[in-house]
Amino acid sequence: MDISVITVNYNVKDFLHSALVSIFKALKGMRGEVFVVDNASDDGSSEMVHQSFPRVHLIENFTNVGFAKANNQALARARGKYLLLINPDTVVQEGTFRTLIKFFQDNPDVGMAGCKILNPDGTLQLACRRGFPTPWTALTKVLGLGTLFPSSRLFAKYNLTYLNPDESYEVDAVSGSFMMVRRDVYEQIGGLDETFFMYGEDLDWCYRVQRAGWKVFYVSDTQIIHYKGESTRRSDIDELRLFYQAMRLFVRKHHRGSLFFEAIIEFGILARAFLAFIARFGKPLSAAVADVLLVDAAILSAALYRTGRLHSFPDYAYPWVFIIPALVVVASLYFSGVYSYRRFSVSRSFAAVFMAFIVISAITAFFLEFAFSRMVVILSGVASVLAIPGWRILLRLFGIGGRVTRKTLFGKRTLIVGVGKSGKELLKKIQSHPGDGYTVVGFIDNDRRHLGKKISGVEIIGSIENVGKVIQERKISEVIFSTDALPYSTILSVIGKSRNRMVNFRLVPKSLEVIIGKANVDQLDEIPFIDIEYNINKFSNRVAKRTMDIVIALFLLICCAPFVYLKHVVGRAAPSDVASLMRLLPHVLRGSLSVVGLPMETMNGDRALSQKNGVFLGKPGITGILQIHSDTNDPSYKQLSGDEREQYLLYYAKNQSLILDFEILLKATMRRVHRAK
Repeated sequence: MDISVITVNYNVKDFLHSALVSIFKALKGMRGEVFVVDNASDDGSSEMVHQSFPRVHLIENFTNVGFAKANNQALARARGKYLLLINPDTVVQEGTFRTLIKFFQDNPDVGMAGCKILNPDGTLQLACRRGFPTPWTALTKVLGLGTLFPSSRLFAKYNLTYLNPDESYEVDAVSGSFMMVRRDVYEQIGGLDETFFMYGEDLDWCYRVQRAGWKVFYVSDTQIIHYKGESTRRSDIDELRLFYQAMRLFVRKHHRGSLFFEAIIEFGILARAFLAFIARFGKPLSAAVADVLLVDAAILSAALYRTGRLHSFPDYAYPWVFIIPALVVVASLYFSGVYSYRRFSVSRSFAAVFMAFIVISAITAFFLEFAFSRMVVILSGVASVLAIPGWRILLRLFGIGGRVTRKTLFGKRTLIVGVGKSGKELLKKIQSHPGDGYTVVGFIDNDRRHLGKKISGVEIIGSIENVGKVIQERKISEVIFSTDALPYSTILSVIGKSRNRMVNFRLVPKSLEVIIGKANVDQLDEIPFIDIEYNINKFSNRVAKRTMDIVIALFLLICCAPFVYLKHVVGRAAPSDVASLMRLLPHVLRGSLSVVGLPMETMNGDRALSQKNGVFLGKPGITGILQIHSDTNDPSYKQLSGDEREQYLLYYAKNQSLILDFEILLKATMRRVHRAK
């Protein structure tokens, strides 16, 4: 038996499936065996292995026994001349195993080796070649000196960032996500130390290999992708706590009596606890401070607008005129849950600020000495109602903070690498899931022979050879590889060459059921829309949407309509689309139209689009999610099929919110500006 491949799985079924496909491709023509040790996953991993990979030796544990013990279970049964421990959230090249085995054959003094490990964005994963923890390396890591000075031999000894990642050399340790060892070495030193539950066992194994007189090497001639941390992300494991505990175990095992070393580790644990405390309470506190400043700025601006003076209140009113309203607003936001589980909720912050200013108005009615001007209260209230939800909208649009429950419509300019049947099917599935936020810019083919040709309305805009240039010129943020159309060696080569670009590379297995990416797995299976509660029909959503319609319509009529009329009077007609917009605003005020809604044909009798299974999907709108994804006046824009139109409308009805409406308005405005150019 040439090689035994061992992977320990915990609740990463989709990643495991992709890993096993690549592993069996790499084993083609070799005598090998594959072990999967499942640590009590509850996501159907074991069932998937039984069904899809009958050749795999599956070991099922009833509890999570940890990484070291699970690997030892398979090591005890393995028969290969070379033993490989590999994580389930990895993808290997077709030639990876052969490259490592040849390296062992050419270097008989090497007992363990690891390869180049890439992050999903193509950057090097630092843990693939490391130095052993010593008092100095531990201190530089805890203080972050290695990160500040990555090219320094003095400060970067732990992650060896001063060494060229494209060269092979001896190192202290390689990553537990991919480490190959000779059977002779395993029989000499034994398996992993089960005292380590997770983290540290790979360092300890490498240390024991060297103590036994063997060399540990980093081999740059082949590479894998590692979606780091997927198992811990799906559990309640405190990753940092376990890391420092592993460091403590390593120190006590191999550096007994080093009080200074232990003190550094304890300092790291305390620093981690402090940072966790800051992370828990710092964000809500900073949000409250931002809200207080916005309320006070609104009051100050309203008073300045009303009186023309900054110091316009009586002396006895200071500082209470700034403290009391801000406290009322913050208290309202707090009791609405905006500073805890709903920190970035736009609708809750909008409603909380609105109610707070009703309370503030009531306070001024009871305390007449503070009833300086109702106009100041109204103006500051309107400004706060817009500003406090507004900064939350901006942060959510840029994907900052908060628990994301729905993907944004922005920021996913996408390339599909691989044409043919699998590429077409992938495009179809992506287009049927508007909520995933992928905007397919074009296809990448193996060569240039079909450049300019369109597949289902999407153009082939590049080849494997110039994909990096296409990514840069087209401002691509997502590159999706169809693994059924391309060998893994080609995929990893493209990723490796593009590692300096701000782009996320994703893989789609042969099943076309998921898109595997850096931080998530997007499901591509069919979405049932039966018995779904549509947001568009919730009372709170209807009230918020109607309020937004009235505010926007009044603002445009008051601020823009006079200028449109004036241009018409002086003979300089306003653009027809602007004039048409002004004529529609009264319908918005009356409630027969919405600013964001269904296509206009539903206003003229086409009710098939406005209902699904008897459920109302919304009013006609000036713009909407369907309108921004199709344009009958733009021949370059893909015309949607009936099924695709229905998918977009159902998605909007299910997810309707102020933030989604705001995204649609922004995207519609951006398209209008782009078309005007």
